[in-house]
Amino acid sequence: MTLAVLFDMDGVLVDSEAVINAAAIQALADYGVSARPEEFLPFVGAGEDRYVGGVAERHGLTYRVEMKQRTYEHYFRLLPAMGHPFPGVAGLLARLRRAGVALAVASSADRRKVVANLALLGVPAEWFAATVTGDDITRKKPAPDLYLEAARRVGVAPGGCCVVEDALNGVEAARAAGMRCVAVATSFPPERLAAAGAAVVRSSPAALTLADLGVAAEEGA
Repeated sequence: MTLAVLFDMDGVLVDSEAVINAAAIQALADYGVSARPEEFLPFVGAGEDRYVGGVAERHGLTYRVEMKQRTYEHYFRLLPAMGHPFPGVAGLLARLRRAGVALAVASSADRRKVVANLALLGVPAEWFAATVTGDDITRKKPAPDLYLEAARRVGVAPGGCCVVEDALNGVEAARAAGMRCVAVATSFPPERLAAAGAAVVRSSPAALTLADLGVAAEEGA
């Protein structure tokens, strides 16, 4: 039985993958790199150091943290116009709260990006019992550390947690943490997410049911 649901952020709660992609392309262009959108796919969910750095290195550049900082400058400029919560997310969170399930956010992104994205959700911050970011751990996804730390903070054993992911790296991290993983096909094809180990794959967060997450529906629902 699921006692806690741990949400990835980009591509799950907030439709922001296109924003960080555009920002990273612009940032690398500042360093003379003409990157294509698809080049970033292997690094989705792994945090911006790998997201930007992985592509930079493929183009022969040595990654420097200033490249990530430049990416964030572009990101925060683009976010107000391009970013928004996925339809149905607030309702899903409310249903989980009524069912007595602990909620957490676990994102490989830096905390300042997570804070900016969560502000778009329009739900009280206290709805989340924990928010774990890339600043809080050393090994990012696909390592399990982020999800294990989120489970520790909400006080639920890994076997009682269900993760909601959109990225192959995140599915791998959840499985390595010993957690059930449900995926939404907002960033990768359903068949690839299923092959990576997602127990259920839905088209969007709005399509998820409490049963998908291993949660009994609240009375009267």
